Amino acid sequence: MTDSTPAKIQARHLDRLAIVYVRQSHPQQQIKHPESLATQRRLRDRLLEWGWPEERIRVLDGDLGKSGTSTVGREDFTWLVTEVTLGHVGLVAGFQINRLAREDETICHLIKICAVFDTLLADQDGLYHPQDFNDRLVLTIKGLVGGVELHQIQQRMQQGRLERARRGEWLGEPPSGYILGENRKLALDPDEQVQHAVRQFFALFERLGSLSGVLRHCRTAGLLLPFRPHGVLLPGSLEWRTPHRATLRNLLRHPAYAGAYTWGRRPIDPQRARAGHRGTGRRERPPQECPLFLRDNHPAYLDWEQFQRNVQRLSSARRHGPEASPLRESVSLLAGRVFCGRCGARMQTHYAPRLRYECARAALDYGDAPCVSLPGAQIERLVAEQILAALEPASLELSLTAAEQIEAQRAEQDRHWKLRRERAEQEADRAFRQYAAVEPENRLVARTLERLWEAALREVRTVDEDAARFAASRPTTLSNSDRAAIRELSRNVPQLWRADSTTVADKRRVVQLLLDKVVVTGSRSESLSLDLHWIGGTVTRHKTTRAVYHWSDLSTYAAILAQIREQVRQGQTSTEIAAQLNANGYRTCRGTPFTDTNVRQLRRRALRPPR
Repeated sequence: MTDSTPAKIQARHLDRLAIVYVRQSHPQQQIKHPESLATQRRLRDRLLEWGWPEERIRVLDGDLGKSGTSTVGREDFTWLVTEVTLGHVGLVAGFQINRLAREDETICHLIKICAVFDTLLADQDGLYHPQDFNDRLVLTIKGLVGGVELHQIQQRMQQGRLERARRGEWLGEPPSGYILGENRKLALDPDEQVQHAVRQFFALFERLGSLSGVLRHCRTAGLLLPFRPHGVLLPGSLEWRTPHRATLRNLLRHPAYAGAYTWGRRPIDPQRARAGHRGTGRRERPPQECPLFLRDNHPAYLDWEQFQRNVQRLSSARRHGPEASPLRESVSLLAGRVFCGRCGARMQTHYAPRLRYECARAALDYGDAPCVSLPGAQIERLVAEQILAALEPASLELSLTAAEQIEAQRAEQDRHWKLRRERAEQEADRAFRQYAAVEPENRLVARTLERLWEAALREVRTVDEDAARFAASRPTTLSNSDRAAIRELSRNVPQLWRADSTTVADKRRVVQLLLDKVVVTGSRSESLSLDLHWIGGTVTRHKTTRAVYHWSDLSTYAAILAQIREQVRQGQTSTEIAAQLNANGYRTCRGTPFTDTNVRQLRRRALRPPR
């Protein structure tokens, strides 16, 4: 302790950590207000003057750019509260109390636990001891005032935005094809090519009537969608991008293209929002039901009647079959684990009329041709063979090694229970020391610490009971019958896999434990390349073939025709030619051996004179 150390700081506080919590509510504040950030960091110098060693001062700045209205996503604040609860913190400093939290419940909870675990709080105005009534009253008032201040700030900002919205001024980034005019309203992009491209998309949808048709036409004609970052008119700011299905859908549903201004069109439903996922829970209202709706507010690309027809056509588009499909009794072995090697997207699983895997992501998003389509049964058969090869026991020693590993795992689990018991005892001892150290006159704190001590003792008893039940159900040493069962199962894995009693769900669990994903790469030919990504990082590559629709898609098509021509010159029959082709390893486009019928079909092509 030094001469400048306040009287409220005792030696027990200096023996623990001192935390400086630094936070700004928005990333733009880090750029526009760097002095505020520097001022908050300089609190560290004050802690050094108060006597804290440099190695016991922590500056937490991981929550920069995050709002204090919620604790979700603020990892540094969560860590701070945890360390205070464990009794590791002697002082928490912030530029203002509302820098720690803006919620009334959160700041009051923090003040309460700081009082329980004898942790000081400090801001630019002074030092506070939460166990002192007057200091706690000041801290509580400051925390509540911070919540009121937040409400006032939000109210003023919301009212300002609402007033601008009532004047029809655009808030946010302008849609594609628009810029912000001098009166802050939307204005048509001065570039005639941009206006023509946007109008062309609306005309295409009016003529073709579907997003898929528009995407295919754009792909064929090479049409691109204009985009200006933040709607600025700067040299080189105009970009042209490939149309995406979601972009076109938003363009067709946006009332701004019909000259209408809306406010509150996509509010957040708190019941649908997911904690930690910003922007989730939004639902879209019809333009007429928005809190603010202004017709003919700015220049339009299409009239209001056409906009309503477009929205109605999108809403009435059939997304499912005419009748509900029957419940599927089985699921494919690799459903959800097959990926396209061309675009990296997850392949779709089709069950009718036969199992197939197909990647149509390029067709859906950009109107391009599908990447690859392949029969599912053939792929699953190859993957099953590789899994069985991986599971096939090498010898009896392998089963004994597995038994030893199981015993080692159970011993490790016993060690886990011992460590849990030790940690629970440490927490109970810490709770007892805190309870024993409190002044008898401080009954409020004593009762709280007594409840914490009793909870810690109950946790010790619970750990003991759970460990005893685990030891009784799973002894560390395997019995002779357990070892015999392991040997028997190691020999019968292929039979168990092919047994009728083994369901697809059981096989999928095995696949989930061994295989991460299957990447399929193929072209129009019969050749396919499968990369099996195993759990642990190993990748194995396998080659296979599939049936194709046309003879010309075969990679061996030219060689087959050349051999047929040669054997015809030698006077051989179709049956002899088929036998020779099969002997040379050639197969038909369906993957079957050649017959005289196939040879007669190809003889006409082989002997046809070139055009």
